Amino acid sequence: MSGKKRVAVLPGSYDPVTYGHLDIIERGAALYDELVVAVSENPAKEPLLPLEERLALIRELTRSYGNIRAEMFTGMTVEFAKRIGAEVILRGIRTFADFEYEFQLALANKRIGQVETVFIMSSAERSFIRSSLIKEATALGGDVSPYVPHLVFEALKRRLAELGMMHSRSRVGLDGDETPDIGRDGPGLRGEAIE
Repeated sequence: MSGKKRVAVLPGSYDPVTYGHLDIIERGAALYDELVVAVSENPAKEPLLPLEERLALIRELTRSYGNIRAEMFTGMTVEFAKRIGAEVILRGIRTFADFEYEFQLALANKRIGQVETVFIMSSAERSFIRSSLIKEATALGGDVSPYVPHLVFEALKRRLAELGMMHSRSRVGLDGDETPDIGRDGPGLRGEAIE
């Protein structure tokens, strides 16, 4: 067995970081000598929380771990992985639908960058947590404290209030016909469909 340090990268937008993310981070850190939580800056997406705040939250929430660090990256994950010397890309999977997408991505990353992908299944009690639903529920005044750390909950409330999206009757109809524009892909908590 070689003495080379085993490094894994766990990419994501973490907008916001949830207990589901933290579960995967903690379990990934137990498998590798170093886990780099790579916070992506995707120009195609408009995150609710600024990149610097997402990084700061992850750093604060993982500071008790000696082998976890958080970094920002842009561009292709495989290029970032090579730059930091990661041998694998670590990905969490919640559902079968996640697996289909992640499987295709893993094949592409292997072909393009010769970097392996390792999957960690979400814990059953965390498998339904989606950042988009957390943002929506917070904007609608829901209590998401069971799903995100207090620091994150406060950051979300503060940011939504800054944007005028917290409990805003002009943006959130009492009949549920309107939902805050917080970067969701589906109708979410209004119940017309599953995201």
